[in-house]
Amino acid sequence: MRILVVGGGGREHAMVDKLAGDAPEAEILAAPGNPGIARLATCVPVAADDIAGLAALAEDRSVDLTVVGPEVPLAAGIADLFAARGLPLFGPGANAARIESSKAFAKRLMRQHGVPTAEFADFATPVKAHGYVDEKGAPIVIKASGLAAGKGAIVCETLEQAHAAVDELMVESRFGTAGETVVIEEFMEGVEFSAFFLCDGERAVPLLPSRDYKRIGEGDVGLNTGGMGAYAPAGVPGDAPGTDRTADAVLERIHREIALPVLEGLAAADSAYRGFLYAGVMLTDAGPRVVEFNCRLGDPEAQVVLPMTAGDLVAPMLAVARGESLAGWRAEPRTGSALTTVIASAGYPGPYDAGVELTIPDLDSSTARVYHAGTAMDGDRLVSAGGRVLAVTGLGVDLEEAGDRSRETAAAIAGDGLVWRRDIGWHERAAAPAAAR
Repeated sequence: MRILVVGGGGREHAMVDKLAGDAPEAEILAAPGNPGIARLATCVPVAADDIAGLAALAEDRSVDLTVVGPEVPLAAGIADLFAARGLPLFGPGANAARIESSKAFAKRLMRQHGVPTAEFADFATPVKAHGYVDEKGAPIVIKASGLAAGKGAIVCETLEQAHAAVDELMVESRFGTAGETVVIEEFMEGVEFSAFFLCDGERAVPLLPSRDYKRIGEGDVGLNTGGMGAYAPAGVPGDAPGTDRTADAVLERIHREIALPVLEGLAAADSAYRGFLYAGVMLTDAGPRVVEFNCRLGDPEAQVVLPMTAGDLVAPMLAVARGESLAGWRAEPRTGSALTTVIASAGYPGPYDAGVELTIPDLDSSTARVYHAGTAMDGDRLVSAGGRVLAVTGLGVDLEEAGDRSRETAAAIAGDGLVWRRDIGWHERAAAPAAAR
């Protein structure tokens, strides 16, 4: 069997690691891959957004299954191109991928099908957006409707910040065309976590819930990033009066009230959703409400969810890629916990220097794994090549042990000026009874 994984970040490294373990006899290709992936797969220099080149690669190498990591090729229609050529690919078509590539589309879909989410309006002109901000007041959330690498949402505590955010997105074009349309939402309060599903167009099979940390600074302060760490499984806060908020009950409600209506709505629009579905959910006093959808696994959540998935993923992904059903299949979780700490370049998410030499110690893969996110080879030297450089995942019997192993491993990685948060998972630890901490 030959598998092609599209992408070259930490999420794709975690995918290759998982698939190599599930199908040790398979030959795995990665396009373009990275130095960490190269230890497990054959890296091919085809860019993740070169969908014609990827289709040619899949044809030339007789690939049995293509798995797409990032959102850009999905939004560009890689699944549609592969389907037209009879090439099995795991991931949604471009119309279904609009659930991420157009926040305005996703919000309207949710409104149409009764999916709980924040009150919103979308605008294509800054004048009307400014008027809506004045009408609604602050706090309020301003989002670029298009793809913005996970950084296009701005939480504004004051009207001044909100008006500045509208100008930043729509006038100054901070995220290019992604900000030509903005979605303006009410500010929601609660606990946010990530729910993932493996979907066949009709069914949504849940994976372990996780939680990620977007802010650059410890204690969740500073600028938004692509993600500075995550852990799985994520717990659910204690009981609320009259509400069943146990983890199983909340996940069942998310499945029933969020995942299934979205799949039904997309199928009714002739856009059957096949692939990973991510729902960023805010657990409010009124129940779970959608913050956003992604048309793929999250990063860095994949670096904890995939190592915590015990069951084989190759067979169900291949079934979905062939248009078959997931009936009777469920994702088997591992016992214990996983926590990943993202190591970033100094200055990230602003300007940063690349080319910092990295030294990674030998690891016991049963306790810790290092996934490459932004690395490259300079001769025989491993160097940094991105804002987020590595994701260091610790595995343990509980969150405390997993976190200790993640931080100990991160501290053992040598590289000038690298930065990382030492408090990933602090919400869960703070919520635990004192005796259990």
